[in-house]
Amino acid sequence: MIPNNIQVKLFYEMLKIRNVELKIAELYPEEEMRCPVHLSVGQEGVAVGVCTALKKRDKVLCGHRSHAYYLAKGGNLKGMLAEIYGKSSGIVNGMGGSQHLVDMDAGLIAAVPIVGSTIPIAVGSAWGSSMKNKNKVTAAFFGEGATETGVFHESLNFSALHKIPIIFICENNQFSVYSHLDVRQPSKRDNTKIAMGYGIHALKGDGNNVGEVYNLTKEAISIIESGNGPVYMEFDTFRWLEHCGPSDDDHLGYRNEEEIKKWKEKCPVKFQENLLLKKGIVDSQEINRLSLKLDKEIQEAVNYAKSSSFAKKELLFTTVYSN
Repeated sequence: MIPNNIQVKLFYEMLKIRNVELKIAELYPEEEMRCPVHLSVGQEGVAVGVCTALKKRDKVLCGHRSHAYYLAKGGNLKGMLAEIYGKSSGIVNGMGGSQHLVDMDAGLIAAVPIVGSTIPIAVGSAWGSSMKNKNKVTAAFFGEGATETGVFHESLNFSALHKIPIIFICENNQFSVYSHLDVRQPSKRDNTKIAMGYGIHALKGDGNNVGEVYNLTKEAISIIESGNGPVYMEFDTFRWLEHCGPSDDDHLGYRNEEEIKKWKEKCPVKFQENLLLKKGIVDSQEINRLSLKLDKEIQEAVNYAKSSSFAKKELLFTTVYSN
């Protein structure tokens, strides 16, 4: 059983990510955000379910679709939006943009856009924590396309050998840009069985059911804390918008209308909202209150980002080379 306060938190964090990213999509055509953005609209359940189960001290690494993990891990919204606007008040002083979010205080160690590259970096970071007896869990997020890279297999093998305290989290949204799983992986391939072949515990669930994601993550953490890690988890989900950018790309025809409709009906935010209302944990007035609170917070963050100054050119030469 998930406590009621956690159920509300799961909903609120997903709604926050959804509304923030819809605001980014709304403002992006103004051309003041001069970096690519990869939005997680439709996929919020995995990031929130996992990160809510983690402790503040635990670490997260992710790929280019980074906003959801950062916010779910307790990141600073003003700093994130300022970063996307390229401002000096951004969490990486405006030098990272959407795809390179880093915030040690929040536990986001790295967002790395090269497909699959986050996985071995996360293994190294987790192994370092283990060697220093820091009692931290590391969560590595990646899409199913990353499971086609060599480093995925090398990382599973190395982690199993050294019992590294890491959770590998695959968000399977069925597509690598425009290419469906059917043209990339054999029909009988099963990544959970591949993980188990390396002697790794493997769990699979519905990525649009945030409560299920949360419970499975708690199970994974328990396995790791008992000294039996690492753990591989895979969650089916679906992105609503284009691979890169603020719009939908349904007109391209690489996803059929029935498929898109089916997944939108499985909206993770609406699913959790209906659960809260059905169980009487909150009422519609509370939902509206939370929405209004978020609208105010998001607008304040946008105003902060837009009014912040750009970094001085001297910043280009700092943190680049070792002193």
